[in-house]
Amino acid sequence: MRYRTLNRNWQYNRVYGRGKSYVHPHVVLYVAKNRAGVTRVGLTATKKVGHAVQRNRARRVMREALREHLSPNCGGYDIILVARAQTPRLKSTQLSKTLAKLLAKAGLPDLQNPQ
Repeated sequence: MRYRTLNRNWQYNRVYGRGKSYVHPHVVLYVAKNRAGVTRVGLTATKKVGHAVQRNRARRVMREALREHLSPNCGGYDIILVARAQTPRLKSTQLSKTLAKLLAKAGLPDLQNPQ
């Protein structure tokens, strides 16, 4: 399932400024409510993560973990996942477990464990 993406700098700045962050050594999750009524997702991997191949792998792993857990009709949220230095070295199953914990902490519904 494809999600709508955050593609403007002001959208990212709004989530960073108004949203709540949930930190883990593998990844950082930012969540903010939006008025659009749809869930929008942004994936970020800075040069601290590594060179281009490592940054692309980090984004692929984060995208797969998000696909497994995030329901597309969970309401209007803007979500940003920020890769950390360990992210490209993780398997998608490891990051999936981490993301499940962070989504539960944020109060977002999980496809794997519906409540």
